[in-house]
Amino acid sequence: MAELSLPRASQPQRGKVHKAPKGAKNVKTYKVYRYDPEVDANPRWDVFEVSADDHGPMLLDALIHIKNTIDPTLAFRRSCREGICGSCSMNIDGRNTLACTKGWDECSSSSISIGPLPHQPVVKDLVTDLTLFYAQYDSIQPYLQSDEPDPTTERLQTPADREKLDGLYECILCACCSTSCPSYWWNQTEYLGPAALLQSYRWIADSRDDATDKRLDDLEDPFKLYRCHTIMNCAQVCPKGLNPAKAIAETKKLMVAPGRKKAKAPA
Repeated sequence: MAELSLPRASQPQRGKVHKAPKGAKNVKTYKVYRYDPEVDANPRWDVFEVSADDHGPMLLDALIHIKNTIDPTLAFRRSCREGICGSCSMNIDGRNTLACTKGWDECSSSSISIGPLPHQPVVKDLVTDLTLFYAQYDSIQPYLQSDEPDPTTERLQTPADREKLDGLYECILCACCSTSCPSYWWNQTEYLGPAALLQSYRWIADSRDDATDKRLDDLEDPFKLYRCHTIMNCAQVCPKGLNPAKAIAETKKLMVAPGRKKAKAPA
């Protein structure tokens, strides 16, 4: 009989338990994922009991408090603390979100789990390697392409055309949407993912951009665009309230539009 076993790095173990001091009030329990690839050991879940009176209302406040007062080896990304930069994206209470905008009182579980973004290589603890994610964003050429000479003033567009960009340009590239998508989990090297495709449509929909046909031609691939099955995980977890699935659906409609001009196939 064949015996199958998981790699060491995919077998999380019970870790250390850091109890709250005696007499502490309003104690919250945080179950934090810990992993260091440079150490030959399985990942573990460390438990931290912390009084919510000792830190701010957001889970990022709790992580900073844990790092500053309990375990300085804990690694995570952070920057703006205002939900703008997307640095502190992680999986909290089973859902991808930003630690700086998620309050501990919003979590339904009595023991709040905090882990890295799923299905991404872990650099250390809560820090994931997003090299591929950013390379996919770069591949859609996220900048204006025009056949006209650069104007002396700004490129104008009507209020109606400008309104079409609402819900597209606000993406902060936190990767919450892409790393919540099962299609992206299994086809990361071929499927561009919700975030990159949302930004691709942002430029396709821009009336000032003249590269629409070229952008659509670049997406003419069985995997780049069409692995999306509209299960809406991306829209549910987006911390900015955007809907990548809608943008992907609009792109698919343009791919089969009667007036679309396809590039000539190479001889």
